[in-house]
Amino acid sequence: MTTTEVCTTQEAAQILGISVTSVQQLVESGVIEAWKTKGGHRRIPLAAVEAYKASPNAPQVPQDRPAPGKKTSILVVEDNKLQRDIYAKKIASWNLPATTTFCENGYQALVEIAINKPDIVLADIVMDGIDGYEVISTILSYPSLSDTNIAILSSLAPEELDARGGIPEGVVFFRKPVNYDELSGYLRACCAQKARMTRS
Repeated sequence: MTTTEVCTTQEAAQILGISVTSVQQLVESGVIEAWKTKGGHRRIPLAAVEAYKASPNAPQVPQDRPAPGKKTSILVVEDNKLQRDIYAKKIASWNLPATTTFCENGYQALVEIAINKPDIVLADIVMDGIDGYEVISTILSYPSLSDTNIAILSSLAPEELDARGGIPEGVVFFRKPVNYDELSGYLRACCAQKARMTRS
């Protein structure tokens, strides 16, 4: 196999439109074929990258935002079904000018974010595979997603969050069990901000 038929993890990340860490996790889980050089560097066949890119589970490179006038879009990333059901009932009861989508893991979330570019992302942190931090860091790495409102919803203690890198700048934190009055206020403020941006 010639060097033109393989790529690095960084190059694969650029082709797929996801972060390097996401590519590494896909490789480690066996989703994308790869091997390591004697120096420990991953080498990935371009054919494997293209095959994954063409699969229905692969994130697509983010496109421009939908035309103004659409409702605010909320994405909730939560691996616990009971918690997702509670969020669904609470958010529905607030009658927000918004649509809500739920993802049960980080892989689904990356696909949803890449394709539909939600206005608001509410993310749990501790999840199998790609966790909430990876989802958030992916959003923050794209300038085209810079106006996405991000909130962490987690039961982790402050010191546990600090051990994982702390709360990124501009990200809001809600400690579980969530104060739903505060969450409602946050979502209403985000919806109002979206409405102002649409009018401007």
